[in-house]
Amino acid sequence: MKIKKLLLQNFRNYENETFTFADGLNVLFGKNGQGKTNCAEAVFYLCTGASLRIRHDKQLIKVGEEYAKITAEAENRYGNVTIEAVIHENKREIRVNGSKIAKNADLMGHVNSVFFSPGELRLIQDGPDERRRFMNISISQTSPSYYTALLRYNKILDQRNALLKNPDYSLVLDTLPVWDEQLCKYASIIVCKRREFLEKLAPLAKQMHAFLTDGAEELIVRADKRYVGNEEEVASTLNARLANAYEKDMRLGFTTVGPHRDDIDVLVGGLDAKAYASQGQTRTSALALKLAEVQIFKDISGEYPVLVLDDVMSELDLPRRKKLVEHIQGMQTLITCTHTNRVLYGKSCNKIRIEGGKIKS
Repeated sequence: MKIKKLLLQNFRNYENETFTFADGLNVLFGKNGQGKTNCAEAVFYLCTGASLRIRHDKQLIKVGEEYAKITAEAENRYGNVTIEAVIHENKREIRVNGSKIAKNADLMGHVNSVFFSPGELRLIQDGPDERRRFMNISISQTSPSYYTALLRYNKILDQRNALLKNPDYSLVLDTLPVWDEQLCKYASIIVCKRREFLEKLAPLAKQMHAFLTDGAEELIVRADKRYVGNEEEVASTLNARLANAYEKDMRLGFTTVGPHRDDIDVLVGGLDAKAYASQGQTRTSALALKLAEVQIFKDISGEYPVLVLDDVMSELDLPRRKKLVEHIQGMQTLITCTHTNRVLYGKSCNKIRIEGGKIKS
């Protein structure tokens, strides 16, 4: 997969710029605050329909303008594809090859992307929400059924939580089993897909971490072991756990069990990375997880995703920078940085200098 051209109109600090990307390494460089990350964000947005940086799409619109438009001319193994997103303050419209898509699930998979920035250290350092978000974004790009199940699960979960706040105790007890049956149907899909993903991710992440550290430390990624069996067995187990938690859920006013509470264990050198890893260990571990994600996309779809590395080189020491550049040869990569000499090391690339939201020759 690759993006050949990217057009930004009224997007963030861009007025009207067209980027032309090479098949391999593309380096977007310039001083801080010029718009390098905004360009990287636009690529990820067209791949997933969401931004990793903001909650409301209207924040993507250039100040003083009424709309923003992002257009990509891309290519995947099936041929050329054009993706266009037009964002207004209260709505947006996304088209693939000129046809308006009805739901975000229809966007997934046309062009896959893996995004890494210093902010991704949250994947190791922060709570379970960040690790679930990582899985959700990654799995959704290759599995529309997972994305759909996740949306429906969250909708039913909100309704169940609203019911738990009802003061009518008998009504709650009578109604909960109805919601639980629907909740478990979609929860079982989520749990099994995550398990499948983590079974692929764990050995790849271990391998990538060993490559980046010359085998100095071992990275272990472990899945939640509370659910075993196929979808039907997982649904049955979760249904029983939900029933056992009725009293606790009603007392607290929210659902305390389910895949929305699951986590991943990440260990470096046998120790919990969240509690014991240094900043350098955390950075390398998060990068190893992302590079493992790249390989999973390749194994599933038969082609590499577009890899976006936002201001990563400044955070790595020289040996790891060289290893990273060595590893990404052969896949389309967008790297943002302030100085190209932190990236190239004799490698050929497409250099794009950005200044004040404009491409400078």
